[in-house]
Order: sequence, then C-alpha cells, then structure tokens
Amino acid sequence: MNPRPALASSVVGAVIVAFDGTVLTVAQPTLQRDLGASFAQVQWTSTGYLIAVAGLLVCAGRLGDRYGHHRLFGIGMLGFGLTSAGIALAPGVGWVIGLRVVQGVSGALLQPATLGMLRAAFPPDRLRTPIAVRTAAIGVAAAAGPVLGGALVAGPGWRVVFLLNVVPAIVLGALALRVRPAHTTAPVRLDLAGPLLLAVTLACLVHALVALPGRGWTAATALVAAAAFVRHERRAPSPLLPRDVIGSAAVRSALGTLVAASAALSGTLFAGTFLLQDALGLDPLGSALVSLPLAASMVLAAPLSAVLLRRVGARGTTAVAMAVLALGILVLSRASAVPVLCMAFALVGAGFGTVMPAATHVVVREAAVESAGVAGGLQQTAMNVGPVLGVAAATALMGTGGDPAPPLGVLAAVALAGAGLSRALPGRHAGSADDHGHSKDRTRVPAQR
Repeated sequence: MNPRPALASSVVGAVIVAFDGTVLTVAQPTLQRDLGASFAQVQWTSTGYLIAVAGLLVCAGRLGDRYGHHRLFGIGMLGFGLTSAGIALAPGVGWVIGLRVVQGVSGALLQPATLGMLRAAFPPDRLRTPIAVRTAAIGVAAAAGPVLGGALVAGPGWRVVFLLNVVPAIVLGALALRVRPAHTTAPVRLDLAGPLLLAVTLACLVHALVALPGRGWTAATALVAAAAFVRHERRAPSPLLPRDVIGSAAVRSALGTLVAASAALSGTLFAGTFLLQDALGLDPLGSALVSLPLAASMVLAAPLSAVLLRRVGARGTTAVAMAVLALGILVLSRASAVPVLCMAFALVGAGFGTVMPAATHVVVREAAVESAGVAGGLQQTAMNVGPVLGVAAATALMGTGGDPAPPLGVLAAVALAGAGLSRALPGRHAGSADDHGHSKDRTRVPAQR
C-alpha cells in the first residue's frame, strides 16, 4: 500500500474512533433524559462497546494479517459509520446499547488495521514519524471532541453527535475496499479455539473491572479462560499470538508500559474531575479550560517523541516520559491554584504524548510484516484495558468519601512502575537509522523477527 494513503487512512480511522469516545461522554446525560433510560443502561452504552472491542482486537488483527489490513479497515469503517447512523435514529436505549456493541465489533476490526497498514507501508526505521503523526491527531480529536460535542448537544441535540462520523467513515471505508495491493500477505492458518478463548478472557476481564464490585463470576471466568488460552497457545501449531511477537521482551515491556500509562492517564482524568469540580468548586466549563493544557501538550509531545526515539532510543525516551507523567499526577494531587493545575495537566499530557508513540513504535517495529495485525491488536488491547483498570482503581480508592488524593498518589506510582518496565526496551543502538531509512550505523542490530 502506498505510504501516504496508508498514513491518511490510519490517522482518519484513529481520529474517528477517538472522537466518537469523547463526544459520547458529553452526550450521555442528555441521551439518558431524552430516552428515559436508567443510569445503568447509559453505562452500558460504553460498557457494551468496550467489551466488544477488547474481546476482538487481537483476533481482528490476525484476520488482517491473513486477508489484508485494508479490507478489515474498510469493513470496520463501513460498519462504524452505519452503526453511528443507526444510533442517531434509535427509538430507545435498548437499540443504542445493541448498536454500540455492533459498533464495538466494527471498531475492533478497524483499529489494529490502522497500525497494520503503517507497518506494511513503511520500513521499520521510518515508522517513528507516522506513529507520532497518528498520536498527535488522536490528541487533537480528544481535545476537540468535548467542545464540539457539547456545542452540538446544547444545540441540535445528542443525535446529531453520532451523525458526524457517518459520511467520512462510509466514504473512507468504501475507498479502502477498492484498494488492490500489489501483493497479498502469506496465508495464515486460523485457529478458532485461540481467538475464542482470548475473546472470552478479555471480555470477562473488562466486564469484571467495569462492573466492580459484585461481579466475581466474570473475574473467575476470565481467569479460567486465560489459563485455557495459555495452555492452548503452547500446544497449537499455528498460535494466535506469534512467538516472534509475544516472545520478544521488548514487545512485552512496551505493552506493559502502554497499560500503565493509559491506566494512569484515565484514572487521573476520572479523579481529576472530582478534584476540580467538588474539591475546588469549578464548573464543568472551568474544569475543561483548566485541563486543556493536557491535550495541547500531548499534541506537541508526539513529534518530539519521534526525535527522542532517534537520538536516545525507546528505553530513555519511555523512562523519562513515564517519570514526567508521574510528576504531573503528583503535582495535580497537591495543586489548588489554577496556574499550578494547568502546569500539572501539561506535564501529564507531555508524558503520555511522548510515551504512547514511543512504546507503540516498539510494538509495531519489532513485529514482522506478516504479524503486523496481531501487533496492532495487542497495542490496541493494551490501550483499551489500561483505561478500564485506571478508572476501576480510582473508583475503588476514592470510596464513599470521594477524596481524589489517594487514587492520584497510587496512579503516580503506577506511572513510575511503567518507567521501570522501560529497562527491557531497545536503547539508542536500535534507533540508529533516520526516518528516511538511511542507516547511520552499518553495524546496527536489526529488528527482532
């Protein structure tokens, strides 16, 4: 696939998914009143989507490796756009929940493909900049989503929010399905037992975390399914998780870092909302303005991450970025003045905006082209499970008193733990070629295969 269309498709696909998640949060209260839904039903408009996505991401990545990432991307985008239109026309909350689950399936198809297409279109040593561009675009979507979504909900209504994705998703999906790649990927034998066991494991894990407390049976089911999955993968002739991917210490470390970073960020945003509005007495608009430096610094940090990767390697970049993330969370836990709050959010955004492309680069670069979809699925799974863990931890630690200080301290420790994981990441020697593919070191250690 041509690099420029691949990058454009990857960016737009990632932006549509990110934007959808942010505007839904803004629309949920109005949706609840308009449809006469209970709080639990409104929660399931998010929970149903998360369960579907988390359970199918890796399997969808494997399908992309077999049938082509552009095909899975096109099908996912068409499904995402059509379900968005259906939600806008839904007569009741039951329809919204059901369509959100279907939308989660579509999201699972397209999200690994956004990284798989980049890995197939760019040589390993030119992946830094495309991944940084993708990350910066996600930051812009996260910043614009609440503002635009709030304006639309206050004006035309919540249904219009879901119509925003329809046209670009359908058009881009149709164009992707028309692409005829110059060569096809090597056939990969699909083992249905592996994807099924992993889907049950992840779906039950996410449900158990979201539904805490009182959902012990889903946690137990997740543990049993995980044990069965590990045993099956060890014996399967064609495992779902290729050994060249999951066997890499660098990939495992990068995935753990992504889980820690996304958990720390999401938990901080959840606890930070209570800090700003309850403890400090800011209104929703004031809270949004104070936290705006987070999105701005995240956008600015993404291209800086590409430069740091080239100069100091993933190990140093990730360690420093996670330390900055932890520092921002600690400053936020003790801040009360608006300038200090803004600085804290800027540090959080800078840390996360740097670590996300750095760790993602390791996951995608270390995978062979024929396993790019699985690598993308693992990265997206980490980015979906992490926030669920972070919000669940923040909710449990805040307790009935609603004090945001304890969870923020724990989340800072989680970020520091993620910094410790960076020791297994590649150092400067692994990034000795520039983003134009020209080697600066003829003895450079090649990417693991």
